[in-house]
Amino acid sequence: MCRLSRRLGRADLRAVPEARRELRELLRHWGRPGRSETAELLTSELVTNALVHTDHDAVLTATLGPGGLRVEVRDFVAHRPRVCVPDADDGTHGRGLALVESLADAWGVRPHAVGKAVWFELGAAAA
Repeated sequence: MCRLSRRLGRADLRAVPEARRELRELLRHWGRPGRSETAELLTSELVTNALVHTDHDAVLTATLGPGGLRVEVRDFVAHRPRVCVPDADDGTHGRGLALVESLADAWGVRPHAVGKAVWFELGAAAA
């Protein structure tokens, strides 16, 4: 089992490409290039949401095991995110969780005593 854990500074959007790079390194030997690209995209969405929609730090955790990949981004705000239907005039805003919902094998929100964790999974067996 391989694991990545990284603290993300409050509103530091430079963390998004850094998180993608670190995840890419973790997945380098996974042997699932299409799944790795999807993992990077979905991780970017969760990290961006945590940094843009909260005024707190966040923590990224990615775990790669025999069954696949689980990525979790924990923040310290209790407000639960919701999947939005993006407005065509809104550019790329509002599409993050819709992408996660459509591309991940599973995803959800887990409450914590302080805040929540938004997570997704990509199975090793999926194409």
